Amino acid sequence: MLLKKNIPIKYVLGKIKYEIIFVAIYSTIIAIVYHAFDHTVLSIPLSIPMIAGTVLSLLLAFRSNQAYDRWWEARIIWGAIVNDSRTLARQVLTFTERGGDDERRQFTEKLIRRQMAWNYSLSQSLRKEDPRKKIDQFISKREMNIVSRYDNVPMALLELHGSDIAYALEMGWINEYQHVEIDKTLSRLCDAMGKCERIKNTVFPATYGLYIHLAMNLFIILLPFGLLDSCGFFEIPLVIAIAASFMLIEKMAIHLQDPFENKPTDTPMTTISTNIEKDLKQMLNDHHLPEAAGMLKRYFVL
Repeated sequence: MLLKKNIPIKYVLGKIKYEIIFVAIYSTIIAIVYHAFDHTVLSIPLSIPMIAGTVLSLLLAFRSNQAYDRWWEARIIWGAIVNDSRTLARQVLTFTERGGDDERRQFTEKLIRRQMAWNYSLSQSLRKEDPRKKIDQFISKREMNIVSRYDNVPMALLELHGSDIAYALEMGWINEYQHVEIDKTLSRLCDAMGKCERIKNTVFPATYGLYIHLAMNLFIILLPFGLLDSCGFFEIPLVIAIAASFMLIEKMAIHLQDPFENKPTDTPMTTISTNIEKDLKQMLNDHHLPEAAGMLKRYFVL
């Protein structure tokens, strides 16, 4: 996600700059032809584009709501991942009685660091990037070799979690009730991963977006004819402003409907993963914390 509170106007207009140029040329040609020839030929009642605009507004509002629901669901899921990652670390630290023998401490640290790797791996996998990138600093070479045999790296990391928890039960570091509780946390993480994959792999209906786009183009085509009688050449900036408003709403819905595409409206998975890493390292008394400012300072690029 590109983090910046004040969005530059050139970034906003950059999303529709070619469409705006086309609309400006089109509305200018209509105005010139209208004043050069018989006025009654090109003029139509304003009520016609008004009706089309009302219907289009309802369709765009519905699509925007549906797109925002997908984006917000993705953010809720990653909020749950934050909670469950902290819960897993707390359970492992307290259930295994931190401060015991070296093997037990190594087990605790290994599992918690692997959870840091899982968060980064999942975020990169959802963005169609290499899910193994960066995680080698959290897990051993042996574990890297294991996960390299899997197409779904986050699933492989959860499987290693499960194996280690079973080993801890066998060694007597945790009891059966604690094993059940940790396994429930792992199940919630697996469930969150599946929900993210569902959103990622469920394509927003293409025909629905196409029909709205065609309806919007029809509205923009009709709009200059309805404004000619009352506005004259002033219809050019009016058409541009109205068309830009509708096109920006459509663009917003298109971006929101895919929250894992590494766009400015993306769910901030890297930021969240970095914050989780910071929290878990502090729980391990590791003072080598990630430099969030250096990693996450991003800017809008046209």
